[in-house]
Amino acid sequence: MQTVMFHSTIFGPIHSRRLGVSLGVNLLPDDGKICSYDCLYCEAGYNAQGAGTTGMPAREQVRHDLEAKLANMSAAGDPLNVITFSGNGEPTLHPDFPGIVADTIALRDKYYPDAKVSVLTNGTQAHKPDVSAALRRVDNNIIKLDSAIRPTMRALDRPSNPAYGPEEAMAAIAPLADSCIVQTMLTRGTHDGRRIDNTTPAELDALIEAYRKLMPREVMIYSLDRPTPEKSLEKVSRDELNAFGDRVRALGIEVQVV
Repeated sequence: MQTVMFHSTIFGPIHSRRLGVSLGVNLLPDDGKICSYDCLYCEAGYNAQGAGTTGMPAREQVRHDLEAKLANMSAAGDPLNVITFSGNGEPTLHPDFPGIVADTIALRDKYYPDAKVSVLTNGTQAHKPDVSAALRRVDNNIIKLDSAIRPTMRALDRPSNPAYGPEEAMAAIAPLADSCIVQTMLTRGTHDGRRIDNTTPAELDALIEAYRKLMPREVMIYSLDRPTPEKSLEKVSRDELNAFGDRVRALGIEVQVV
């Protein structure tokens, strides 16, 4: 079984094809995974590997470790484009997420005032006022929407809430749409003998309609770049991604194809 990728609270910096030179912040355990989705393509593996033993890092630890790393990088003259909340699951599940965001913004301002703060989230906690407010504070709140057709979304993203589907995901995104980046992974393959494909004409039409309703600040379209737990998943060609991106741009929405 594929296991978690991140074995510390602060990791990197790494070069992100989406964000540039990125310093990662993992608010989940460093030896397990906790997420409200269980995506077939998650680079950190399936939730079945368990939550591990270390637990979520305390707010004070995150602040201490992040400041130590930023101070060292700044003293060395290292470049930094973005501080990114990602890691071994869904960062907004951390009970101190809003406070950690506030600490991170303050440290960013102190050491790298030109860097951005980004959050990669599935949006399942965005209905909570404090989480929503924190997402509005960051430079890039990047929220997942992989399919606007319920069976496909539930088969690909596998939300833990059995009632959760694209309608609920869109309802979570809508209040943040003017400030958020909607991120869509395009892929196709099989899982447990079932074909899963969010690149069909019907799927792409449904996504276009969802974007039209939401009118987010930006749409980020991408495909696979790392090994996935479901080995059958295919990387979608750059030509396909660009063609879909052109359709989204026709709505008047800024698009990034990565």
